[in-house]
Amino acid sequence: MTLPAEPTERHRAVTAAFTARVEGASDWDAPAPVAGWSARDVVGHLVNWFPEFLGSATGLALDRGPSPDEDPVAAWQVHTDAVQRLLEGPQAATPFRHPMVGEMPLPVAVDQFYTSDVFMHTWDLARATGQDERLDPQTCADLLAGMAPIEELMRSSGQFGPRVPVPDDADVQTRLLGFIGRDPEFGRS
Repeated sequence: MTLPAEPTERHRAVTAAFTARVEGASDWDAPAPVAGWSARDVVGHLVNWFPEFLGSATGLALDRGPSPDEDPVAAWQVHTDAVQRLLEGPQAATPFRHPMVGEMPLPVAVDQFYTSDVFMHTWDLARATGQDERLDPQTCADLLAGMAPIEELMRSSGQFGPRVPVPDDADVQTRLLGFIGRDPEFGRS
């Protein structure tokens, strides 16, 4: 399945896949592939970093749910619904101006920085909770192609760990996981 190209619809599709993993999780304290994180922390990361990033670039505020520490399912649902409403409503025309990334249309910024993050963290949550961890291969290829030229910048940001070596003939999802610092074998016996 190839994801939609339009940012609002891509957000809907990517977050629906993540929501399915949220709803299917039963052990929120299970270790996640990000060092020191649990399944709960994956949700916490997504609901906590984006509102501040959005607010600093637009002045907009998203509805906030309960803490992911208390209720990760409700925290995620309130958050993802708020982002989707933002993309579908008149506030989507708000200029996005951030000192580190410049100016761009708000839906493009959400897609580039946030929806892509949700997409990659879908694997983290799925692996932590023993669910379907398959990601859309074309999106994996697109992300890998877009990130490879800025690898040094990405790694220097502290947001990505060191590249994990994978076989040269690995599928594109495995190559993407290794590129972003995930061990594709995490949690396997």
